[in-house]
Amino acid sequence: MSHAKLSTLLPALVILLMVTWGSMSRASAEEGSSAEIPTRYGLGGVLGNTFDPVRDIYFLQMAGFIMWDYDRVWGHWAPEPLRFKVEGTAGVTTSPETRSMVSLEMLALYYLEFLSTSRLFPYLEGGIGVVYTDFQVKGQGLRFNFYPQIGIGTDFKSSSEARYFASFRLTHISNAGLHEENRGVNSFLLMIGRFFR
Repeated sequence: MSHAKLSTLLPALVILLMVTWGSMSRASAEEGSSAEIPTRYGLGGVLGNTFDPVRDIYFLQMAGFIMWDYDRVWGHWAPEPLRFKVEGTAGVTTSPETRSMVSLEMLALYYLEFLSTSRLFPYLEGGIGVVYTDFQVKGQGLRFNFYPQIGIGTDFKSSSEARYFASFRLTHISNAGLHEENRGVNSFLLMIGRFFR
């Protein structure tokens, strides 16, 4: 039964990613006006730690992402401070043993303009993705799982006008009942990096 559910779900995820990619390609190909919010790219480092059901899994990852104005990607009106981000991460656990982790996420990011200054631009973010973990906790069930997450962060400008970011996230790993064992793994992570245009 769980294999049937998985074989039904995987094509749906592939279709979702293809539709998303097609929307992003269409948005990138459109002619831009001077008032449009530019597409932004970023690279960062991630330091994470599980806190439930175990507290001893630490991990390091590299992250890369592309971020667009939300309504340019999805083709409907959205609040001006809303962005859409596609992010990929890859890395390893550093304890209790070395194991690989790879993920792909889609997130919405909302800038809190009422808290912004000329150099700080705080935001809220949240989304879902898929993750492969070479480690498993007792009762986890699968190595491929869904990966919802929420976080807070800020962009900040240096004196040279380079733009950096830092965010703190809570993440959850779960197979959504596709396997009879579905013990979730909860983590917190800190991501720090730089934007590029």
